[in-house]
Amino acid sequence: MSRVIRSRKVKIGSALVALALAFGVSASWMEQRAVVEAQAGVVAPRFEVDPMWPKPMPNNWVMGQTIGLTVDDRDHIWLIHRGNDPGTAGLDRTELAVVTPGSPRVGECCDAAPPVLEFDAAGNLVGSWGGRVAGAPYEWPESNHGIVVDHKGFVWIGGNGGNDSHILKFTRDGKFVAQYGKAGARRDPKSTPEKPSFVANSMDMNNFGRVAKMFIDPRANEGYVADGYLNHRVAVIDLDNGKIKRMWGAYGKPPTDETLGRYIPGQPPAQQFRNPVHCSEVSNDGMVYVCDRPNDRVQVFDKTGKFISEHFVETNTLADGSVWDIAFSKDAAQKYIYMADGVNEHVRIFDRKSMTELTNFGYGGRQPGMFLGVHSIATDSKGNIYTTETYTGKRLQKFVFKGEGPVTAKKQGVPWPKTSGN
Repeated sequence: MSRVIRSRKVKIGSALVALALAFGVSASWMEQRAVVEAQAGVVAPRFEVDPMWPKPMPNNWVMGQTIGLTVDDRDHIWLIHRGNDPGTAGLDRTELAVVTPGSPRVGECCDAAPPVLEFDAAGNLVGSWGGRVAGAPYEWPESNHGIVVDHKGFVWIGGNGGNDSHILKFTRDGKFVAQYGKAGARRDPKSTPEKPSFVANSMDMNNFGRVAKMFIDPRANEGYVADGYLNHRVAVIDLDNGKIKRMWGAYGKPPTDETLGRYIPGQPPAQQFRNPVHCSEVSNDGMVYVCDRPNDRVQVFDKTGKFISEHFVETNTLADGSVWDIAFSKDAAQKYIYMADGVNEHVRIFDRKSMTELTNFGYGGRQPGMFLGVHSIATDSKGNIYTTETYTGKRLQKFVFKGEGPVTAKKQGVPWPKTSGN
């Protein structure tokens, strides 16, 4: 629809409101009608929160900060969270009787679930494992962050703790397969055990720098690593041996470890990624969408790292920024992008071709359909959306796909299920 036609519809809608006032018709009703007229022709996917999903877990288990999310080829939903591991800040004494293993129990509630949780499509917990084990052949992350299941059924895990300069690879049932990188590789040798400090090295070909998450490209057998919380790059690895094949920074330039300072709205766009580089998702047509979270932008590349475009989102957002994670709609063309925005507490829906935001849903709160630190987002084969929440959110939510429909509001608020009487 052309801008001229849309402008005419807006003017017609305003005229209707004025006419309604003259004849005593409800102004609020007519204003709503004007909004509908103004939005005519704009269509987007619709969702409703499922407040009964997932089902309760056994053993008095609760989740800490739900910090990673993926959906596998069986439509099983996997998440990784931060529970009562002493090295993380996922749960505290206001929520758990048991904070560290072996501490005195003060009541029935609660116990932290194992770090890795697998749910089936119905919301049943069907698998759980992970965590630090004495004598294990791997170094469990100091701070869990990010999980993905590849096309061969292997589960990959990253971490954004101080020592986390590695990636772990397991089978679906939690058997260790490989570790790529070494924990503590980024520790500053000049620092002390009492006051450890860490240094980035975005050109390191053997270790990482606090990985946020990975995306799997099954056709190329590659993993796109958002490397991320200390380093400033996207690194592409071979999934069989973990070797880094190529890397890049913002605008496709070689990554640097320049300290950029805090983001200030209105300044010229930063020429490198700020920490964290929070996602690197690959579309079916080979475009790599990188979440430059604190810079309030998405940068798009081809698979070689050639810069294609950038798109800014809610650029007055400070602190942790607006672009946390993205997922694609499940149609073959992946017409839509779904974006988690954990500061403004929305899931934003974009037309992928134009990167125009069509609408968004959710706002801050604890009830179903609201968010507190919406962190990760994923879709299943039916087009349903799943989200996790960090900080004090600490939960997993499901939003049921209800087909496409006209956009009647830019901000939908809570997508509560419609009852039969409505």
